[in-house]
Amino acid sequence: MTNSAGVALGIEAARRLVELDVVDIQPGLTDAEFVTIERRFGFEFADDHRAFLAVGLPVSHGQDDHPDKASWGWPNWRRLDNPTLQEQVGWPLATALDDIQDGEWPPGWGRRPHDLVRRTAKAERLLAQVPRMIPVYAHRYLPAGRGSAGHPVLSVHRLTDTIVYGHDLAHYIDQEFREPQVTVAFWRDYV
Repeated sequence: MTNSAGVALGIEAARRLVELDVVDIQPGLTDAEFVTIERRFGFEFADDHRAFLAVGLPVSHGQDDHPDKASWGWPNWRRLDNPTLQEQVGWPLATALDDIQDGEWPPGWGRRPHDLVRRTAKAERLLAQVPRMIPVYAHRYLPAGRGSAGHPVLSVHRLTDTIVYGHDLAHYIDQEFREPQVTVAFWRDYV
């Protein structure tokens, strides 16, 4: 069942992005394109994310100038065979597994196996149970899940470097792309 408040949130986020005029926006994804994407990657978009992409598909090429892929840009969901898109989709799980192999162990997972092979196998099994994170822009992600909406947009730079970039998709668009209007005399000249 689709969450109507989530659809409204996605449409509002798209409206804000269009208003800012900071990215090229192609026609939105069709129902058939959503089906193809979701089958290909094995997830369902959350209702706000789906509505956002149905209004218009933001596209850019990004610049792959950072070793941890901080500059991927907007995912182009019409280029499913693009290795960059595949890497961007897989990033949250890949970086989680990398950090776990380096010794990180999530608090709720019980005892950490000392043997790397066992630790990796247990981590892969447990990671298969966590919500998939779907790229919004660069390394900013929303959780997958039809019927859900309004989740915070997370910046997943590393498992151990994950922060909130917006309390929902519309707020995120403002935080990431809108220049703040500093109104404090004197200090606004230094921001």
